[in-house]
Amino acid sequence: MKRCAPPAARLLRARLPFVWLALALAAPMPLALAQTPIPADAPRGVWLPLFNGENLDGWVAKFAGRPLGDNYRDTFRVEDGMLVVSYDGWDEFGGEFGHLFFDQPFSSYIVRADYRFVGEQVPGGPDWGRLNNGLMLHSQAPQSMALEQSFPVSIELKLYAAPGGFSGNVCTPGTDVQIAGEYTHGHCVDTSTVSHGANEWVTVEAEVRGHASIVHRINGVVTAELALPILDVNDPSGERAATARLVAEGSGVELGSGYIAIQAETHPIEFRRIEILLLEE
Repeated sequence: MKRCAPPAARLLRARLPFVWLALALAAPMPLALAQTPIPADAPRGVWLPLFNGENLDGWVAKFAGRPLGDNYRDTFRVEDGMLVVSYDGWDEFGGEFGHLFFDQPFSSYIVRADYRFVGEQVPGGPDWGRLNNGLMLHSQAPQSMALEQSFPVSIELKLYAAPGGFSGNVCTPGTDVQIAGEYTHGHCVDTSTVSHGANEWVTVEAEVRGHASIVHRINGVVTAELALPILDVNDPSGERAATARLVAEGSGVELGSGYIAIQAETHPIEFRRIEILLLEE
């Protein structure tokens, strides 16, 4: 996500994400949503795969300007047992930012993935999109995104490779978080000094404990410690309109659960493992 200048934030309160689950766009879904892929009584303290290494069962794509479930230009795919974001079917980027959502909300968990950036950015991609991706946490439901919406309202754990930036930073499309006891009132905050190169396998973790806290780790190093995530109708990103709509429809400020998504943000990337460890509420 692109950095923007910070205005003041405002807190509102109600409950999440039940309204999001009820807001569905009528759209064809060639990439089908799975039904409760991880059961509610799944064991705690055991790593469970979100990606099975064979197909995209349990995941659904949403691209800006495309209906829910349209895996535009076959961007998200499985190759050699890896979940791949590929742009080999693109001639030029035209603003179609994409996200691949695991079709189940979570509250308290650790999500872990191995990733590496490969290849070259798609022609026409923004400069800030080079060697850039992210894990979207506590995200709004994909069904609740507007057709043209570029990014889901969420907490974003930034993934970079040098010289793109430092991995493990935080961006807040339509949201806000506390760092060191204060809300950031901005869009992206540099909290990390961890850097790595392209074509290098890296392990990322996010430890998410409902509304209480979120901790980012890159190769085991803590890169961000966040608290009390909220919806923010004054967030300086382009997604504050989406936040305002969610609030107007009955959603509230305290982000205590939501969806996990990975981005298609114009640079190819590969994931060879994506798994979750459920924590006690």
